[in-house]
Amino acid sequence: MHPRLALLALMPPLLLAPLAYAGETDCWFENGAVVAPAVIGVMAGDYVIDLSAPRTLLHNTKAEMEGILEPEITTSVQVAGLKATAVAVKVADLDARGAGFVTPIAGVIGMDVLAGHSVEIDFARCRLRIDRPWRPKRQVVFPVSMIDGLPTVAAGVSDGPRAFYGAFAIDTASRAMTRLSTRDAVATGKLNPAARHKAPARLRALSIGGVLAENVPATLADDLPEGVSGTLGTGLWARHRLRLDAEARTLSVAP
Repeated sequence: MHPRLALLALMPPLLLAPLAYAGETDCWFENGAVVAPAVIGVMAGDYVIDLSAPRTLLHNTKAEMEGILEPEITTSVQVAGLKATAVAVKVADLDARGAGFVTPIAGVIGMDVLAGHSVEIDFARCRLRIDRPWRPKRQVVFPVSMIDGLPTVAAGVSDGPRAFYGAFAIDTASRAMTRLSTRDAVATGKLNPAARHKAPARLRALSIGGVLAENVPATLADDLPEGVSGTLGTGLWARHRLRLDAEARTLSVAP
């Protein structure tokens, strides 16, 4: 189990414990990603919770430790009281995704498991809640469009001379405020799209819901489906609570 729960600062050690109650668990925010205890098959560990991942992934190192050599397995996935059966889990090299974490990441929980459920991430307390009541005093609600299984919201970006508007995936596993698809963007110098714990570039502006952010930490993405222009990462969300509704039609953002 990861030794520390964190939100921008490290906290005291915490041993792996049962879920607090059905539908909710502690998480931690580290390295630009939300991480929570989960189980794939019989493999318990620390899993990245990524709303911008269409599929659930198991680190090949974790799989090999259990004697699994196949590129894909069909098994159950459990997280925050949710149990999904017969999930086709891809076994992949996740060394790049695990860079910068204090302890190894066992895999990624994606939208194939979370689809059809209301998913709330409370960054301040670092709690992951699934299908729990949502009663914020204030909130902003964005319409969501599903593209190839990914929930997206409309946003615009500009590097100064150029600007474009498109669908951006809701990314809970990248430090950058935005990652731009390599289909639509180029960069001077070398940016590693796999290094999601870094945000080495800067964009002039990002606009979402009429709110403008300037000098935006950014990087590139090479793993997005056609029609998705980029992602909006934890650099944007980390001071808020997010709730993606069960039908993935709205994203609610509360203080």
